[in-house]
Amino acid sequence: MAFPPQFLDEVRARVRLSDIVSRTVKLTRRGREFTGLCPFHNEKTPSFTVSDDKNFYHCFGCGSHGDVIGFVMEQDGLTFPEAVERMAVEAGLEVPVSTPQEREREKRRAELADVMEVVCAFYERMLWSTDGKAALNYLRRRGLTDETIKRYRLGFAPAGNLLKSAIISDEIPEPMLREGGLVRKPDDGRASYDFFRDRVLFPIADARGRVIAFGGRNMGDGEPKYLNSPDTPLFDKGRTLYGIEHARKAAYDRGRAIVAEGYMDVIALAQAGFAESVAPLGTALTESHVAQLWKLTDEPVLCFDGDKAGQRAAGRAAERVLPLLEPGKSLRFVSLPSGEDPDSLVSTRGPAAFEAMIEKATPLDTMIWSMETSGRVIDTPERIAGLEKRLEDRTLSIADRKVQFQYQARFREKLRDMVNARRAGSGGRGQGRGFAGGRQGGRGFGRDGGWNQGETPGIPGPRTGPNILKKRREQVLLATVINHPGLLDVFAEDLAMINVSDPMLDKLREEILKVHALAEELDSSSLKNHLATTGNNEILHSVLGPEVYVHAAFAREDAPEGDVRSGFLETLSRQLQPARRAQLEEARQFFVEDPTDENWERLEKLKSDSRAPGSAAG
Repeated sequence: MAFPPQFLDEVRARVRLSDIVSRTVKLTRRGREFTGLCPFHNEKTPSFTVSDDKNFYHCFGCGSHGDVIGFVMEQDGLTFPEAVERMAVEAGLEVPVSTPQEREREKRRAELADVMEVVCAFYERMLWSTDGKAALNYLRRRGLTDETIKRYRLGFAPAGNLLKSAIISDEIPEPMLREGGLVRKPDDGRASYDFFRDRVLFPIADARGRVIAFGGRNMGDGEPKYLNSPDTPLFDKGRTLYGIEHARKAAYDRGRAIVAEGYMDVIALAQAGFAESVAPLGTALTESHVAQLWKLTDEPVLCFDGDKAGQRAAGRAAERVLPLLEPGKSLRFVSLPSGEDPDSLVSTRGPAAFEAMIEKATPLDTMIWSMETSGRVIDTPERIAGLEKRLEDRTLSIADRKVQFQYQARFREKLRDMVNARRAGSGGRGQGRGFAGGRQGGRGFGRDGGWNQGETPGIPGPRTGPNILKKRREQVLLATVINHPGLLDVFAEDLAMINVSDPMLDKLREEILKVHALAEELDSSSLKNHLATTGNNEILHSVLGPEVYVHAAFAREDAPEGDVRSGFLETLSRQLQPARRAQLEEARQFFVEDPTDENWERLEKLKSDSRAPGSAAG
């Protein structure tokens, strides 16, 4: 929700930053400010400062900065609204609600949350009573300690309608229990009854730890084995992750999140030391789930059961997340042995075995490739073309252009490897022009920034000096946009940021950007004609010469579109690194000297851009 600026200012004014920070950081007063060891990175010498007068903190080591709301967000992994609400409580302020309808709705939700807490406590008492002995023994046989059972507030719903008789009162009328999904009233006029009966109960909480629903496991042989609360004003299973209230801080501290399939998986993993575990609630992973997971970590690890159903769930998750991908944001996958789930695996093989599997989690692109190749014989041109088409359809579903380009390049590389391996196995050369217009044994920019060497004599080898290499990269970038000016629609601003060392190349770059800014539509032919007639003919010929193309075939006018984009993006990313570092340092200095919200937001954006792997344009 949006908060009025006056309310945010009041929160910041009433809460002393040093009081909040000192709960987790030992601060030492230095004049009008405080210093201490930064809580956001490991350091031995204090570089973390807190100023109550200016209401901001800043670390000169890692660049972390912000006000009291920002500190709580970064320290505890909270969203902005959650941090504001927490600090509002500290300040003794009531969070404003915009309309009478919203106020009534929030009041009703708060009352219902209070009822859910009363019911949760009732179910907990039942578990530890004589009525719950069988349920408690079941949980212990599953390997849960009493401490874990209490931490996750597990309970028991007795047979019959004990909840109704124990809870209904003037303060908690039956309609409230029905609204919370705890009591059901048949349509045929029969008496209402408890929704959960003779089941072990797992309270489902929101991110703030408020109980909003329950999941129950049948104690007998009846179906369904597991039963969740229906959707209510508090609970939407498509937007809720089980265990999020425990996992959030652990995920933030460890920099990862694990997604399992069920209640017992989450609890068993947490007991084994993996408190960063969560699970969807009997539904496929939704866009809302993915958004929540990405607030915890950039690459959550999905760890579903090793049976066919678990693998189908992993496949659906991979398909669902593709359109949502952003630079730096993805999923990874752990494939458990057949018949195993996280609960059984940590119980039989131990935490170390599970940790080893998490560390070797499969990237999303490998998962997609496996989905399209496993169990298929791909041995003819038609079958290879079919695979290429399926992969192309997958990549085109990715909305973010930069991520889409990277996936196209990765799959083309895998296709080339597959075709060449097949040729080699059948006695073919395995060299020359590869699949989908790619080139094997050619030259291009290597991942280490050097040249990939071919066999053509006379081409500069590994001893090529850094200045020559830098100039060649600049030539490659300009050659690519001259031959493919459509790239400028996305990357003109990035091209303008590069510090071009050669004055003639810099002049050519400026002319290209000027033409692009003025022209409604720009094709390669008209761009070349304009450059040739404005005094750039000589430098234009050098940029479009064979000594450039021999190192970067993707810059050619007839190069496949996917190769053009991926090659250009990789080269541009390398060239932008010095400029982005300079921008980031400049923004940090601006904020230290003038800690305004505008300078903070600019620094945050640049930090986010610099963390996005493979992103040239942020």
